[in-house]
Amino acid sequence: VDVGGDPAPMLKALARHQAALTHILLTHLHFDHVYGVAALHQATGAPVLASPADRPVYESELGQGGFMGLPKVRPFTFQDVLPGEMELLGQPCRVLATPGHTPGCVCYHFPLAKALFCGDLLFYRSVGRTDFPGGSSSALTQSVREKVFPLPDDTVVYPGHGPETSVGDEKLHNPFFSDFAR
Repeated sequence: VDVGGDPAPMLKALARHQAALTHILLTHLHFDHVYGVAALHQATGAPVLASPADRPVYESELGQGGFMGLPKVRPFTFQDVLPGEMELLGQPCRVLATPGHTPGCVCYHFPLAKALFCGDLLFYRSVGRTDFPGGSSSALTQSVREKVFPLPDDTVVYPGHGPETSVGDEKLHNPFFSDFAR
């Protein structure tokens, strides 16, 4: 989920475990989450899935990089992923539309594994930025409250940056949702 940098460590891990990559899932299309997508896709042939609502983000400076001395993102194509159910590796996966950090931000919920991959929507005791073009603090808050917080409290949340957390822990301790626990 998300390929923000050099995919070499991922490729080594796949080889070490004799595993095949079946999909490249993207939570949103900011440059720091897609830098390695083209190389990983080229090496594995795995299809790339992302929300079509983030296509304008991908085509923008925030999607392409090329500022602050960073190289531009290598071009890649993606298949549209839409909210709903799908199966990955024999496991059910729910794609949740969670706009706020970007208009097309999505989360991938694996209920049997009690796992949620949320990109930059929610962090340990924090939330993603909404001051970039297309960001919306009200949409982000609504996404967390209506899509993430209804999940079981023991769902492990894997954010795009920083340590993992859980739905229950964030309901109780995230200062952006201090009224939720009451």
